[in-house]
Amino acid sequence: MTAEFVWSARSFDDRLAEWPALLDHAWPAYRSWWFQDGPEARAPLDLCRAAIDRHMHALLPLWERLCAGASDDQARFLSFWSPPAYIKACSQAAVGGADPVLVRNYDYGADAFDCLLLRTDWLGRRVVGVSDGLWGLLDGMNDAGLCLSLAFGGRRQVGQGFGIPLILRYVLQVATTTEEAVRILRRVPTHMSYNVTAVDAAGRIATVVVAPDRAPELRSKGVATNHQRADPEWPDHARLTRTRERLACLEHLIARPDPGGDLVERFLAPPLRVPGFVRGFGTLYTAAYRPAERAMTVNWPGLSRRVLLDESPHWDLTVRLATEGQAA
Repeated sequence: MTAEFVWSARSFDDRLAEWPALLDHAWPAYRSWWFQDGPEARAPLDLCRAAIDRHMHALLPLWERLCAGASDDQARFLSFWSPPAYIKACSQAAVGGADPVLVRNYDYGADAFDCLLLRTDWLGRRVVGVSDGLWGLLDGMNDAGLCLSLAFGGRRQVGQGFGIPLILRYVLQVATTTEEAVRILRRVPTHMSYNVTAVDAAGRIATVVVAPDRAPELRSKGVATNHQRADPEWPDHARLTRTRERLACLEHLIARPDPGGDLVERFLAPPLRVPGFVRGFGTLYTAAYRPAERAMTVNWPGLSRRVLLDESPHWDLTVRLATEGQAA
């Protein structure tokens, strides 16, 4: 058996001409997720707006434009303020130097995924990345060459804060360097625990460990999987996702001479690539960002697509991934 899904690449400028159709198409599925615990479990619209205004003020005009013509419930969803809990498993590694690169695997269920590569020209900043929550980002790069990627932190705690994909969108809209990204990631509240890795055009690397119930931590290594302490705080999740084994593999890879040379190929093979989807998740894609070229590729075994930040991609691509126990 195989898991099959259609990837789309789309471009949006400030006119947002295609945005209402995208929102209406995705809304039924997102409505079921957003209100899974009942409408009263999500913050009212005025609190959602106040949270964006307080913590992401520069993003407020864009959110308001995206919400033009939308229902109050859709606007609450697009705020991503204190969303339902969700759990992912990812691997990511950044390499600095003269030719920096950020490579990541995104491991999740194929039935709960936007399947959308999004290139935007919003608020005077060009950004490309893989979307979540339609305008949030799982990973991405902006026209200054700043690249970001997220990995679930392997903790059950849930608090008041934004869903991390919207935080990545905010960082890429307003920051230009790793240092600026770190300052924002330390300031903006997140509703769950994540490890965010950044690399900029100058090759400066950092991983910021964020959580809803403790202070952010800055780490100089550009690798992360799905735990935040040496001993994972959610042992069952750690065993299921093999987070320690994947982290050890990443640390070995970046310690080699010329670690970025074959990094994509290494991510496309075990233990970094997780076959699916019998246990409910698997590696949906491998993304590689090269800030010096302002280019990214989205990769699967035997298949890849390259996107330049200055281009406006528009394509649909059917991807078939083998289920667990099969060759890809």
